Amino acid sequence: MATKQTHRIALIPGDGIGPEVVAEGVRLLDAVAEADGGFDFDFTSFPWGCEHYLRTGQMMPEDGIERLRGFDAILLGAVGFPGVSDHVSLRDLLLRIRHDFDEYVNVRPVRLLKGAPCPLKGVEPGQIDMTFIRENSEGEYAGSGSWLYAGTPREVVIQDGVFSRHGTERIMRYAFELARREHRSLTSISKGNALNYSMVFWDQVFEELSAEYPEVETHSYLVDAAAMLMVRDPGRFQVVVASNLFGDILTDLGAAISGGMGLAAGANLNPEGRFPSMFEPIHGSAPDIAGRGIANPLATLWSASQMLEHLGHAEWARRVLDAIERVLQDSDTLTPDLGGSASTSELGERVVRELLPV
Repeated sequence: MATKQTHRIALIPGDGIGPEVVAEGVRLLDAVAEADGGFDFDFTSFPWGCEHYLRTGQMMPEDGIERLRGFDAILLGAVGFPGVSDHVSLRDLLLRIRHDFDEYVNVRPVRLLKGAPCPLKGVEPGQIDMTFIRENSEGEYAGSGSWLYAGTPREVVIQDGVFSRHGTERIMRYAFELARREHRSLTSISKGNALNYSMVFWDQVFEELSAEYPEVETHSYLVDAAAMLMVRDPGRFQVVVASNLFGDILTDLGAAISGGMGLAAGANLNPEGRFPSMFEPIHGSAPDIAGRGIANPLATLWSASQMLEHLGHAEWARRVLDAIERVLQDSDTLTPDLGGSASTSELGERVVRELLPV
């Protein structure tokens, strides 16, 4: 008999609605493992986040990275809560994990599923199907800069964008390989007309790599033009590669046109597998509805699907996404943000039943 594979998963439920939606991700993953029979999950939960910060002065312990290092993947719920500054909650947990584990590829699908609401007139499922590959380790979020003469009339703040050839080339090469493998076009997002160092360099590297992939159709848009075109003509975007800041902003726009933040999933990948990759819904902690049991868990379930694919279970990943789409189409068990009256757990259970009917 073949030995069952065990995937060790670190859970960081985090703040606000995070624990509620992560619970549904665990329910789904356990159900998939039981149905498959060839693998299972060993979950370890870490109570880190803003409440931990208010008790200890730290978003995560000093040895937090070492404690996470041995896991196969991380499932994160949400970060942020009133009373803790956003730059503290984000940089000292989420960005620290991304940086220390070299999760330099951020994959955010922007896809209009059947049954999902879309604010764009006349746009149908299939017409919005983008995969954003966002540089996740440097760029505008590198945390480099200076704060001079603080609190004086001479106060000066400098925020540096850091673009290395190593970092820029590897994220673009990942995007080119994906576009080639999936026979899709690749669009680069820039602002080279105004950012005369970082984005001129970005454009140069993209042009250099384009010559190595002549079979990949390429486009390049300024970020403001891209934002307009995502609304007016979203079908022109397939695989998209962007810097840390531009990718962050445009994928939130992508969520808005493809069902809302409750359907926005994200993967933070270390493709070489030297460190664990992290999977997360990108909707935030939503403190206004925390504890009410009405948060939409679908973004977490989509993130769990990304985790399954990363762990080598691509067929289950596809089946989970298909189940989510069928539940959206049936529309009988949806949370209030999607026009329904179901609870978080009811929607999570409904997706599992759709995936694995009794």
